[in-house]
This record gives sequence, C-alpha cells and structure tokens, in this order.
Amino acid sequence: MKSTVLFISMLTMSNVFMTFAWYGHLRNQADKSWIWAVFVSWGIAFFEYLIQVPANRFGYQTLTLGQLKITQEVITLLVFVPFSFIFMKEPLKLNYLWAGLCMMGAVYFVFKG
Repeated sequence: MKSTVLFISMLTMSNVFMTFAWYGHLRNQADKSWIWAVFVSWGIAFFEYLIQVPANRFGYQTLTLGQLKITQEVITLLVFVPFSFIFMKEPLKLNYLWAGLCMMGAVYFVFKG
C-alpha cells in the first residue's frame, strides 16, 4: 500500500511537470520560435523524468503494467482538466466529464480481479 501511495503522489507531480512541458509553451512562449519551445520543454521534461521513472518502479512493486498505465492516464486527466481551465483559460466542457466516466470504466476493468 505504501508503494502505491508513493507511486500515485510521484506520478501526479511528474504529470504536472509534463503537462507544462507539453502545453505550457502554447501560452507562455507563443511569440518564441518552436525550437525555443522544444528546448524549454525538454528542460521541464528532464525534471518530470526524475520523478516519473522512480514512480513507475515503486508502482510496479504492487501493480501490473496495465494498471500502471491506466493509473497514469487517470492522473493525466485529473491534472490536465484544471491546467486547461485555470492556466490555459480554456472553457470547461461537458466532454471532460464523459472522458472521466470512460476512464472510470477503464479503471474498473483493469483492476477487476
């Protein structure tokens, strides 16, 4: 249980970094060249990997590979929705709710005994 909580916490932190690496430049550096955005994103992703790689190692102690992946996808959605709404100022859409419900179905099936 301890490694699962550690895995989820670390994966959440890594997803925050990765979301900013993937999408943050669209708002903060729209006036810069795409090559600049690549290098800035790589710099952010470096720190993401420092958290993500050990997170998956902790998670793999108690979860299967499929469970790791579905957990990561759920965490990504939980990080992405507030990011897009708060940071990127995107409108909150009902489609996010439907996507979340689909993810709940995926979680059910991958964790089902």
